[in-house]
Amino acid sequence: MKVVTRFAPSPTGFLHIGGVRTALFNWLFAKHHNGSFKLRIEDTDIKRSTDDAKEAIINGLKWLELNWDDQIVYQSEQIERHKAIGKELLKLGYAYKCYCSPEELSEMRELAKKEKRAPKYNGKWRDKDSSEAPKDIKPVIRIKCPQTGTTEINDIVQGKIVINNSELDDFIILRSDDTPTYMLSVVVDDYDMEVTHVIRGDDHLTNTLRQKHIYSALNWKLPIFAHIPLIHGMDGGKLSKRHGALGVEAYSDMGYLPEAMLNYLLRLGWSHGDKEIISREEAIKLFNLEAIGRSSAKFDLDRVSSLNAVYINQKNNNELALKIKNIYKNKDVVIEDKHLLLIENGMNGLKARSRTLNELAEMSSFYIESSPIILDDKSKKVLNKDAIELLKSYHIHLSKLEIWKEKNIEDDIKLYCEKNELKLGKLAQPLRAATTGKSVSPGLYELMEVLGKTETLKRIININN
Repeated sequence: MKVVTRFAPSPTGFLHIGGVRTALFNWLFAKHHNGSFKLRIEDTDIKRSTDDAKEAIINGLKWLELNWDDQIVYQSEQIERHKAIGKELLKLGYAYKCYCSPEELSEMRELAKKEKRAPKYNGKWRDKDSSEAPKDIKPVIRIKCPQTGTTEINDIVQGKIVINNSELDDFIILRSDDTPTYMLSVVVDDYDMEVTHVIRGDDHLTNTLRQKHIYSALNWKLPIFAHIPLIHGMDGGKLSKRHGALGVEAYSDMGYLPEAMLNYLLRLGWSHGDKEIISREEAIKLFNLEAIGRSSAKFDLDRVSSLNAVYINQKNNNELALKIKNIYKNKDVVIEDKHLLLIENGMNGLKARSRTLNELAEMSSFYIESSPIILDDKSKKVLNKDAIELLKSYHIHLSKLEIWKEKNIEDDIKLYCEKNELKLGKLAQPLRAATTGKSVSPGLYELMEVLGKTETLKRIININN
């Protein structure tokens, strides 16, 4: 059997973290089995679906390199097929027309509330003849669910799930305007796309138990299901923006690497021993559905940032320099080649202190500035009158240094401090402020070597405070 999975988002909002993890698990499972991963955009909610949301979904998956096989399936283009199946179910006697008015349905809900029952349709038109139908109401089409016995599925993650059929209702498959409902469309699309494994959130469990009866009525093979727990915030609440849950494109804008994001989401509810850093290639080799836990995972943005820092440190310096160049380009700042080379040469010190690409770009800004450079507030405080006089004096001493290497610069600074009975920080802090304009930066001796003798001396003497 060739494994076929699918990711089926609705384009009614951004591609959120939970959706990305679902896509990742589907993608990995398909790749692990040399199968196909397909993308279906469920855009039948015309009022809420937007082109921007569709584009965000597609761009988000591309950014993460979760590439799909075959053409994208747009559910809205399959409506006639869905309608035909709905009418076939009616013809076969597995569905029926329901003429209940909105008022009648409201009364059913209210009665159920009074009797402390789950509100559901009471099957009023299940066995009635259409000759009794009121002329002023267009009917909906409802599936006939069994009323006795049980319905069960064997879920790879959740195990055996059983529900009493008395809890099921005859849900609508075609609305009164003849449009298909989600419950019908999903089943038809999964069948037509030859999906073998449906991997989705456990909030769909009830839907699956109900949809099983559509498969049975049509004598279609039921896919294998794996319902994965939802992601919550660190406080245990439903994941939202206040927990740091944004559209996946926002994480790209915030300077997160796609490989770090995927590594984090992979480990969010799936485990392989104590291994934390797992490459894409390893993930494909190791991934299985049985290792997905049943408990809700908690999204921790700080942990994402820490993992991102690991991946930044593993990146090639030239690649990181080009990413920084692109970040500045998006801010309409052009980095000249000579400055880009400085950034690349000083990258080891930069990336060791950065958790995101944006932090990396911000920290590298002193390499692309012209003298006199911009000082942050802390640097301005450090560069008081006494500090400036000290730097002027040291400038003369430093200008005589012949070998401009990190070790020589360090020795020179320490020698000057010893001769003048200064604590190292008394000189090092003003030097850092004068050369970078920042209170936090890469190692002082390293960055002075990268800047070069001429530029370093120029910055020290041209302090703009």
